[in-house]
Amino acid sequence: MTTQPEELVGDELDKYLILMRNHAREKPYKCGVCKSDFAHNSSLKTHMRIHTGEKPFKCDVCLSEFLQSGTLKDHMRIHTGEKPYKCDICGTQFARNYTLKDHMRIHTGEKPFSCEFCKSTFSRRTHLKTHMRMHTGEKPYKCEVCDHEFTFHSSFKAHMRIHSEEKLYKCDICMSEFAQRNQLKEHMKMHIKDKTYVCEVCKSEFTQRKTLKSHMRKHGGEKAYKCGVCNNEFAFYCNLKSHMKIHTGEKPYKCDVCKSDFARSDTLKKHMRIHTGEKPYKCELCKAEFAHRKTLMTHVRMHTGEKPYKCEICRSEFARNDSLKKHMRIHTGENPYKCDVCDSEFANRMSLLSHMRIHSGEKPYHV
Repeated sequence: MTTQPEELVGDELDKYLILMRNHAREKPYKCGVCKSDFAHNSSLKTHMRIHTGEKPFKCDVCLSEFLQSGTLKDHMRIHTGEKPYKCDICGTQFARNYTLKDHMRIHTGEKPFSCEFCKSTFSRRTHLKTHMRMHTGEKPYKCEVCDHEFTFHSSFKAHMRIHSEEKLYKCDICMSEFAQRNQLKEHMKMHIKDKTYVCEVCKSEFTQRKTLKSHMRKHGGEKAYKCGVCNNEFAFYCNLKSHMKIHTGEKPYKCDVCKSDFARSDTLKKHMRIHTGEKPYKCELCKAEFAHRKTLMTHVRMHTGEKPYKCEICRSEFARNDSLKKHMRIHTGENPYKCDVCDSEFANRMSLLSHMRIHSGEKPYHV
């Protein structure tokens, strides 16, 4: 015989009420501090510890304190070495379930965390959070010695070696030591003996005299090869040959994956990285990887602080050419981004996205 709700008492009634709230998504318990809503009183009690600072669960080994018993349980695995969560594909083991979930994205290629400004995607929320600093300009790592600020912890760590005189990188030939990897790389050029032809202008080195002679055309401005169609001139015959395909429309290099056509083999080679995921260019400071050398060079400016693009009106300086172009809209009044709903216009995409929330009602930062 089935018991009716009105016949329930005590614990059975409490369980029934909780079950019904789960179905109805009712949240009758409200936090008096931040107004967050909860379905269960126990959840509200746990939440209140955030505001009170109470951490009733303590580790007997290292005396760390935690808000919840489950967090303490996860923490204890640091001391016990227990790793109950195992990857079925490569056998790697983890102490926490969410770490396994993050790891699985290596195999699946899933990148669920997307940047709302540039649409870059990431497999972990922490990677997205770090990436966002490129857009916000946030530099959370500050040197207490010289007050320099850094976007990435790796850059901050490398910088601190200047003050500590710690030298992790050693030359295997002469045993000289260096604080940063790029300093060692620069030093190693001293030991390279096979490049005997040096450009007096830019110090580039070459193994053959004819290669140096060909290189010197860049500095001399000599352009011996001329296009018969548009009269453009080129320093090298290979450049003229590639240029001629603009006029002929010839695109002999085809991608086997998506059938895109290209005029040059090197352009096809770069394009293929979209399909292979290859990122051969690595930042020596923060280990970020890039598909193209140009993207790496732009990225490195975040570490060096170099800003080669200057506004001729107000003299503001920028690390990227596209940042300068966006900035120029302040002076020109250009607003290329238009709202489809109310026809408001904006100078940049970020402002348009923020504006669109007025129409959608989206409140991404509302607790």
